[in-house]
Amino acid sequence: MENLIVTASPHIRDKATTRSLMGYVVIALLPAVLASALIFGMRALVLVVVTTFACVFFEYLYEMLLHKPVTVKDLSAVVTGMILSLNMPVGMPLWIAIVGAFVAIVITKQLFGGLGYNFANPALVGRIVLFLGFTSRMTAYVYPDMSVDALASATPLALGSELRSVNLLHMFLGFHGGMLGEVSVLAILAGFAILLASGTIHATIPVSIVGTMFVLSALYTGDPYLALLQCMSGGLLFGAVFMATDYVTCPFTTKGKLFYGIFIGLVTFLIRNFASMNEGMSFAILLGNLMVPWFNAWGHQIPLGYKKPKKVKEGGAA
Repeated sequence: MENLIVTASPHIRDKATTRSLMGYVVIALLPAVLASALIFGMRALVLVVVTTFACVFFEYLYEMLLHKPVTVKDLSAVVTGMILSLNMPVGMPLWIAIVGAFVAIVITKQLFGGLGYNFANPALVGRIVLFLGFTSRMTAYVYPDMSVDALASATPLALGSELRSVNLLHMFLGFHGGMLGEVSVLAILAGFAILLASGTIHATIPVSIVGTMFVLSALYTGDPYLALLQCMSGGLLFGAVFMATDYVTCPFTTKGKLFYGIFIGLVTFLIRNFASMNEGMSFAILLGNLMVPWFNAWGHQIPLGYKKPKKVKEGGAA
């Protein structure tokens, strides 16, 4: 009886810690960081380092000033900084990146109680605030010298129906303008493979998001190849792999994750094709984050042996 442990649920435990899970995410983000440096130059690394340092600094400073336990060692602030920086163009002024870090860490994360209590992905909110507050800066894309086709003068999503004429290999490798982390499909898939192999995430959310976007785009355009290029463009893949799968802000049931992924894919498709902006992934994920309580309720597993109680008629007995 000495080994008997009586605790509250959950009773099935794992050796994984927040630090280990975040460590795998950091490793998975490295291919995108490396690709951005190779495509856009060393300025990309500077932006990643400054944004990440700012996120860690703001978390440490906030917790120190409020006499709270310092949690920077769990690497969650590092992950937020890396994801936020990869959602910016390489020419983003560093002071604006620091503003985004403040919004992500202090306003979205810490003011709501810290890790586990934020209502939305901190990096996602930081990106949206920067997009709304510094639109011209967030859309001031730099185009790599190795891009020699139509992508040299516009981001893929801005090409519209002309997207079908672009070089598929350039799209896959990332030789075009855009945010640092979204341009290289190869780097994103490498990160996705690392997250799956380490058991950090499941494929349900990314696959359902991309699958929904592909099916709807193929039906709408009548061109599966164009639908494929749509899925490779913009922030769809990066958002599906690294932002929509955030542990705190995504559903915890398989059915809930499926509803969540389909919802994000649907909203992204609607924004891209019927709204005034080319990209809609960030707003779709934010709406998905806000809908998570409902997705969890709809996807809740029925306990084994559960029977729905019979309704009692008025004036009668049960």
